[in-house]
Amino acid sequence: MNLEPIFWLVPVSGILSLLTAFYLYNWMKGKDAGNETMVEIAGHVKVGAMAYLKQQYKVVGIVFLIFTVLLAILSYGLGLQNPYLPVAFLTGGFFSALAGYFGMRTATAASSRTAQGATHSLNESLQVAFRSGAVMGLSVVGLALLFISVWVMVVFTLEGGEVSLVNLTATMLTFGMGASFQALFARVGGGIYTKAADVGADLVGKVEAGIPEDDPRNPATIADNVGDNVGDVAGMGADLYESYGASILAAAALGATAYIGSEMLQLNAVLAPMLVAAIGCIFSMAGVFFVKIGEVEVSQKKLMAALERGLYAANVLTIIGAFAIFYFLKFENWALLASCVVVGMVVGVVIGKATEYYTSEEFKPTQNIAKNATGGAGPVIIAGIGEGMISTVIPLLSVVVGTILSMMLASGFDSSNVAGGLYGIGLAAVGMLSTLGILLATDAYGPIADNAGGNAEMAHLPPEVRKRTDALDSLGNTTAATGKGFAIGSAAMTALALLASYVQGVKIFILTDMVERDGAGGFVEELVTANADDLANMSLFDFMDILDLHIANPSVLMGLFIGGMAAFYFCGLTMMAVGRAAAAMVDEVRRQFKEKPGILEGKDKPDYARCVEISTQGAQREMMYPSILAVLLPLIVGIVFGVGGVMGLLAGALSTGFVLAVFMANAGGSWDNAKKYIETGQHGGKGSEAHKAAVIGDTVGDPFKDTSGPSLNILIKLMSIVAIVMTGVTVSFHVL
Repeated sequence: MNLEPIFWLVPVSGILSLLTAFYLYNWMKGKDAGNETMVEIAGHVKVGAMAYLKQQYKVVGIVFLIFTVLLAILSYGLGLQNPYLPVAFLTGGFFSALAGYFGMRTATAASSRTAQGATHSLNESLQVAFRSGAVMGLSVVGLALLFISVWVMVVFTLEGGEVSLVNLTATMLTFGMGASFQALFARVGGGIYTKAADVGADLVGKVEAGIPEDDPRNPATIADNVGDNVGDVAGMGADLYESYGASILAAAALGATAYIGSEMLQLNAVLAPMLVAAIGCIFSMAGVFFVKIGEVEVSQKKLMAALERGLYAANVLTIIGAFAIFYFLKFENWALLASCVVVGMVVGVVIGKATEYYTSEEFKPTQNIAKNATGGAGPVIIAGIGEGMISTVIPLLSVVVGTILSMMLASGFDSSNVAGGLYGIGLAAVGMLSTLGILLATDAYGPIADNAGGNAEMAHLPPEVRKRTDALDSLGNTTAATGKGFAIGSAAMTALALLASYVQGVKIFILTDMVERDGAGGFVEELVTANADDLANMSLFDFMDILDLHIANPSVLMGLFIGGMAAFYFCGLTMMAVGRAAAAMVDEVRRQFKEKPGILEGKDKPDYARCVEISTQGAQREMMYPSILAVLLPLIVGIVFGVGGVMGLLAGALSTGFVLAVFMANAGGSWDNAKKYIETGQHGGKGSEAHKAAVIGDTVGDPFKDTSGPSLNILIKLMSIVAIVMTGVTVSFHVL
């Protein structure tokens, strides 16, 4: 079996994406970094961010080595029969970390340049921030495509013409497991860091001391700006690298099973998701240069239109490319398969628009929360929770409709073609994230604009500069929420695809063992009477019937309960972690104000380094348990309850986690923008009682939207991938 020549489009697009990212990085570095004060402030942020990442990568590196050894033992000692798994796991984690590092390195250099650009025009500031965000977006997709394709080439080279597509997809999923594991550490650790600093800075600085946001007199302000980079940039980069890679790999795994019987179509079905992503990567590069705005008055609507111009251009071009790819790969139903990609894009746009409506200060939900602030903090929190809950309806329904449509299209409207329908779900997930290069740019530019606003405040730049950076920052909150919506929506569709991959993995493991033992081997009693040929030709639903994977099965039901609980328990752990770290930050800021009264008078300089140290220590201490839990839970449930328990666990975590993640991300975004809406002069403006109430609401929303909520989408995918990789352990050693 040989790779099709069109495969080389995947690594080439990855290399081009990295080269474009390098060009944009150098373009940004060539911009004026501002005056001496601005450069000094940016330097403090860079040093703090690098120190945090160095410490995090040291801790995570040790954990990764331990798990790599365990995976090697499982691979060679317990029959997983794949020598590539440990190395794939390690490299997946490494390149996930590298993607986050590239983005953070760029963001720390871009903040002062964005602020300096705002001294000239809104357009210059927008372009610096957006193109700097594009460095991370293009780095993420470039690294993912390059190293997915490298692993494909490695397996084909080492196995020659006898390459096993099952081994290939298992290797790729283990690569995704490493990326997911690292992403969870990055999201949880970075989220705890940034929100501990943000909450501490807001509560003591804004509410108690009555000083503006990012005021240089606030000891936590540098830690807050560092947090934007390690949480909202490095964490987000690792997060979406994982989302992007997992969607491609899940679709490839389903493609390997959907076309068994035709070697050519089976290989093409594995390659098709990679090629769609490659086309999307190329057109994302082009879309970046469509984003610009004329010399107009500051307006959220016009700024959003500028960003959407680039995103929609990339989407339209990618749709055309997807139809060409499936036609070229000689699929009989090529138009229907390409339409699944379109369905995924449409679902993503619907989720994005719904998120924009519920989180932007331009619309009624956020304005309603701001209005409630006139009654105090209680009404603000109640309104935010209510709007967040309501905001889950449209994303959930859009995923449901998108899933049904993609299954119908890919199966050729044949309900018996279950494997083909599941492949359609995988393609829809790929379609949703196919233009991640530019989508992530619209997301990553938000933290850069936020840091630029802080830089402008601390450097005492003119009010019109802060007005421009505030406009970019406010839009950034909406686009960040939109990015989280895309990640959560794609996580739901990818997890559905991975759920089907898990059942297929169980089937393949049992079938392989039957062939090796010349019988069922006693692993599953119900299969003793089935021979290998019958099992190989059995449909997915019939196989699930044999394994009794139904809601009435106590193992499935127990797994469902545990999965639903896991989502809430995980969020509880991360929320409490932020609370403890934030309490330490509040105590430190209060201590400095008390012991050095000259700080508030501008006579003494705050100890910024101590606040950075508190956030770093808090994040490192608190991130371990929630992250490791996500890996151990599928393994423990599998050993105790077997395949049925794992199926229930994954289904429960997916259904509960998806809704909970959307709720937390949107509620947090709307609380943040309600505060910013009041700061424009509404309901008394800055310093008013309504503003103080909104700040308290924002402190609740901070860990919602930047720690717990976005971590959930990684959780549900990581548990699914771990379950697939550990299929052999579950089938061989389950107790019940």
